[in-house]
This record gives sequence, C-alpha cells and structure tokens, in this order.
Amino acid sequence: MSDTATAPATGEPIIRIENVSKIFGGTVKAVDEVNLEVQRGEFFALLGPSGCGKTTLLRMLAGFEVPTHGQVIIDGHDMSTVAPNKRPINMVFQSYAVFPHMSVEQNVAYGLKMDRCPAKEIRERVAEALDLVKLGSLGKRMPDEMSGGQRQRVALARALVKRPSVLLLDEPLSALDAKLREAMQLELVRLQKTVGITFVIVTHDQSEALSMADRIAVMNAGTVQQVAAPTTLYEAPANRFVADFIGKINMIEGDAMKAGEGEVTVTAPGIGEVTLAGSETGKVALAVRPEKIFVADNEPADPNVIKVKGKVGEVAYFGSYSNVFFDIGLAQPLQADISNVTTDVEEITFTAGEEYWVYWRKADTLVLSG
Repeated sequence: MSDTATAPATGEPIIRIENVSKIFGGTVKAVDEVNLEVQRGEFFALLGPSGCGKTTLLRMLAGFEVPTHGQVIIDGHDMSTVAPNKRPINMVFQSYAVFPHMSVEQNVAYGLKMDRCPAKEIRERVAEALDLVKLGSLGKRMPDEMSGGQRQRVALARALVKRPSVLLLDEPLSALDAKLREAMQLELVRLQKTVGITFVIVTHDQSEALSMADRIAVMNAGTVQQVAAPTTLYEAPANRFVADFIGKINMIEGDAMKAGEGEVTVTAPGIGEVTLAGSETGKVALAVRPEKIFVADNEPADPNVIKVKGKVGEVAYFGSYSNVFFDIGLAQPLQADISNVTTDVEEITFTAGEEYWVYWRKADTLVLSG
C-alpha cells in the first residue's frame, strides 16, 4: 500500500487539537481544554481510565461529535464541523462491525463500492489489504467461520483499503483473549510501520499502550496529564496520577523542602530524612517501582540507597519473579518484585513474619506532587 493517501512528510503534525472542550447537557465537561499534536506516521495512544474523555476525543477526531469549543485540525484543515465521511480518516471499532452476511472480500470491498471505484481497482486493493493483514487466502470465508482475531483483521483491512491519512482505533483488542491480544499488539505495530499511516488508538490498558505506541497521552477527568514516549511516562511520570496509572509503584507520603539547586530534602515516616533530586516542595510522595527494590539479610552500607527494615507479609509467585509485600510500619506495605532467578539473598525463600533489609537507590526515587 505504498501509495497511501498521506501528504509528503513535513514538520507539520498531521493532527492538531487546539483548546478543545466537549460539554454534554450544558454541565458535564467530558473533555476540558485539550491541546495535542500527533505527528505524521506516528502510532499515538490516548490512555486513561473509563470516563476520562479519551473516547469522546477520538469521536471528535472521527466527526461523530462536534467540539463545544476549540478546533480539530487534520492535515492542515479545520475539520471541527466536517462530516465523518468527508474526513481523511477511517475507524476500527471495538465490536469489529463486520457485516455477517458478506464474505471477507465483500466486507473489505464495501467502502470502495460505495465510492464507485472501478471493479478492477477494487479487486486489486482488496487483495492488497488482505495480504497486509495476512488473510490473503481467506477472502471467500464468511465472518462466522473465523476467529475473533481474524474478524478484527477483516475490520482493519476494510479500514486500510480506503487508504486514509489517519486510522482511528477504539479499544480494538479488548474483545480478544489475553494471548491473542498480545499477538495482535505486535501485528498492529508491524502493520502501522508497513503502511506508514498515522494510527491513533484509544485504550484503558496501560500495558497495551506501552507496548505499541510511539507516544502516549495520559488523560484523567477530561484533561491531558502528560504526553510522552512510553519509557518517559514510566521512568519520569509528571505527577502522582500518571505514576500510579502507568504500571505498579510504591508511594510513601512525606514533606519536602528545598535543599539546593535541583534538590529537595524529604522527611517521611519510616524513612527519616533524605535529600533527593527534585523540585516539588510541600506535601509529596516518594515513589519507587517494585522492580527497583532489593532485599538483603544485612544492612546495606551504600550511602546512595534508601533502606528500611521490613517484615514479610504476603508473597505472590509468578514464575520468574515473586511479588513480596513488606510491612515497614506504614498504612500500605512496600511491594517488591523479586527475581526468582537471582536475588541478593542466597537461596532465599520468603516466609511471612521474617525480617529483612529492604532498599533501593536514591536515583530510582521519584518525588511527586499532585
């Protein structure tokens, strides 16, 4: 699909969402003054919990909703009030929306027939689209003869055959079982890189977004909390909400005061006083990912770590690692992901009530407000 209908690559983003709000019933603000840019050829994800506004934002991109305020600009043109069928986009829905009475080929050809494309061109483009989604040999099958993953591929082929500039995907994998969902995540990434079309996906599954997207916009209560690459969101979240939503994390409440340029001193129960990189002052949380926590029989001598005594509580075994929860005298236990392949403790087996030193590097500690 090398002649995909995308304009030549430029520095201009293909999508600009400018000060967009959507208010329902005069009072319910589903989207609140959102500003976003999506680059041409990017795999972009809108991520957040149910009710955060991500689907409403996607529907405004598709043209199914009109912004109350602001502009939706696609490929340099204000599309805020343009009908869905007049936009250079296509959409794949959570429910597949495959016509059950049509064969795979007929499903994929439907949009081209509505556009009155020549029969020869339809045959060529349908074959090309089915090859892209690895269904080239299944064109004569009916949808009820196919698995859920195959039907989702049919929906993708039907969207791609129209050669849109932007493909919107609304929770496209949520109806699939876990193993198939993982396989389809890889397929979507491969497909996006192959066709070069801009993909914008909506999902509430943070692992799905992390594994597929070039950049992610994390949303909450109608606002964008942070836009960044997956590694940045995980390692350097902008606030507590993003840190808590992206992956697992421990948070210890404390008070911070400025200690110098780029540093704060935080006082926290169970931890005492520690000086860390950061700029937030007042009420903060010390945050550390479970996989960055280590366990030892003897007190660590390294001055660059934060260390506490902890008693083993619950232990959850996951094969290559275990979730071990340590009581360090706070309301919430400290969670550590301990490798079952190598640990700091020789031939360790965790038993409830046992006491260990639990520690992590200061450099791995985030100071978060919000």
